[in-house]
Amino acid sequence: MKQRQLSTKKGFTIIEVVLVLAIAGLIFLMVFLALPALQRSQRDTQRKNDMSRVQAAINSYQANNRGALPTAWGSKTTGFVKDYLFTNGDAFQDPDGSDYTLTDVAAVGSYSKPANFDHKVYMVRNAKCEGETPKASTGSGKVAIVFKLEGGGIYCLNN
Repeated sequence: MKQRQLSTKKGFTIIEVVLVLAIAGLIFLMVFLALPALQRSQRDTQRKNDMSRVQAAINSYQANNRGALPTAWGSKTTGFVKDYLFTNGDAFQDPDGSDYTLTDVAAVGSYSKPANFDHKVYMVRNAKCEGETPKASTGSGKVAIVFKLEGGGIYCLNN
């Protein structure tokens, strides 16, 4: 009696290959969609650190000038910006390479919430932060440092 041998070919079926490619495509798509949000979040974290640096510079300025606030920001080569923000050769720039624009706001009533991300840092005098909004405060040395984040929302920091 003759026995038949079963053929045992090794390899994958077309369905298995398509299934693996579909799963790999989904994983790639998820990473591709999540990456820009992650990069935005990282840049916003750096911006928050830069705002803390502005806060520290203002506090240092006040300590050296009997509690007074800077009257003018100056530039990379003069004034407050040069003396307090460009220390040790560090560039004070946005993570995307743009320069920050420092804007002095005399009072809470003069401040309007920024609509778009525009690299502006607002120093609102006689104010303190309540959430994302500066509110009037007593004390001439008080300021709220406000910045619109790229990922949405506003970062407000007290000195």
